[in-house]
Amino acid sequence: MKRNGWATLAVKSFVDSGEAETKTGPFGTQLKASDYVEHGTPVINVRNIGFGTIKPDKLEYLAPETVQRLSSHLLQVGDIVFGRKGAVERHVLIRPEQNAWFQGSDCLRLRFTSKRIDPRFVSYFLLTDEHKQWMMNQCSHGATMASLNQDIIWRINLHVPDITTQRKIAGVLSAYDDLIENNTRRIAILEEMAQAIYREWFVNFRFPGHEKVRLINSPLGKIPEGWKVERLADVCSLTMGQSPSSEFYNERGEGLPFHQGVTNFGDRYPTHVTYTTVTNRLAESGDVLFSVRAPVGRLNIADTQLVVGRGVSAIRHKQGKQVFLFHQLREKFKEEDTMGGGTIFKSVTKEDMQKIELINPTTQLVNNFEEAVGGHFLLYHNLTKRNRLLRKTRDLLLPKLISGQLDVEELDIDTGEPLVEAP
Repeated sequence: MKRNGWATLAVKSFVDSGEAETKTGPFGTQLKASDYVEHGTPVINVRNIGFGTIKPDKLEYLAPETVQRLSSHLLQVGDIVFGRKGAVERHVLIRPEQNAWFQGSDCLRLRFTSKRIDPRFVSYFLLTDEHKQWMMNQCSHGATMASLNQDIIWRINLHVPDITTQRKIAGVLSAYDDLIENNTRRIAILEEMAQAIYREWFVNFRFPGHEKVRLINSPLGKIPEGWKVERLADVCSLTMGQSPSSEFYNERGEGLPFHQGVTNFGDRYPTHVTYTTVTNRLAESGDVLFSVRAPVGRLNIADTQLVVGRGVSAIRHKQGKQVFLFHQLREKFKEEDTMGGGTIFKSVTKEDMQKIELINPTTQLVNNFEEAVGGHFLLYHNLTKRNRLLRKTRDLLLPKLISGQLDVEELDIDTGEPLVEAP
């Protein structure tokens, strides 16, 4: 069927004509827990599937002999990977950096070999709110977890223009995504550089002038002379969150942003979706936000004044050394900490927090560190703000471009290289 010069075609029509194929990940009898290794070929499981992109946290790996045995599940550039359970409205478009990664057992793969289709365009089509809602409706079964199968994939109706227009649309949207990715990469590099300096100075004790300072005993082991071990309560003030009643919540932007806990933690700054008119339990801009419920020890930085919920503690250094404090806590809580208790959720109390022991270096050395890496913090914030604006603009353009409301036919657009070339 054609509408506005675009064709509406089911994925099954491409499968039937040999221009696409779908494949389920290996069965549990083929791929066992014992097959996973510490290093090797990365495996994309459902937890690694974002909205068009990879979520690299907790990637698993397979040894070469396992990959060779199950080589039909190797992924290619341009493949579209879905999760079969849970996050069925999400997908990953495989890009060159993920070529020859492995398809996990809980995933479905869609591969186009058609000269009529640009997988990038299809990926953007799958990101529209209309399609995501359609997927949720198709995959939901009452109280059970949403599940996806090949039949549902085949029923997806793609609204597509000619291949040149597809590539132009993908080129426009990819330009935004490339800028976002470049900014994200810059943040990650700068962040690791700053943490490496912290580790060198305050963990390995190779700070400027360390040769002239002897090590002495402390409750946390050997530390440089002149440094102290103090409780967090001695050097910081804490604001423990407490969630207000539901009648004080809104999503209209009325009041202050409300950080309720785990779901609001971003990579560095909170992701606010809820607001509250309650104005106590405040975190000020620059406060370190610490997750006190599972996963305990996750960190963010308040980029504005906000209200903290019961899953969060706002931490402020009494001498204003927030840059140092963030890196100190980040080093101490690399992964979920073992200090938590509780019968349902792993959690920590205000008393637990206050008792955390920290090494307190000399004021001059902390000042030197803040001077060395403090500029990074401003750059993180600026790049993050740019990314938010880029995402907002891209998200406004996405439905208009994918539906054909915005015409790109006469535009001179660099479409980039296609991800795949059909034979």
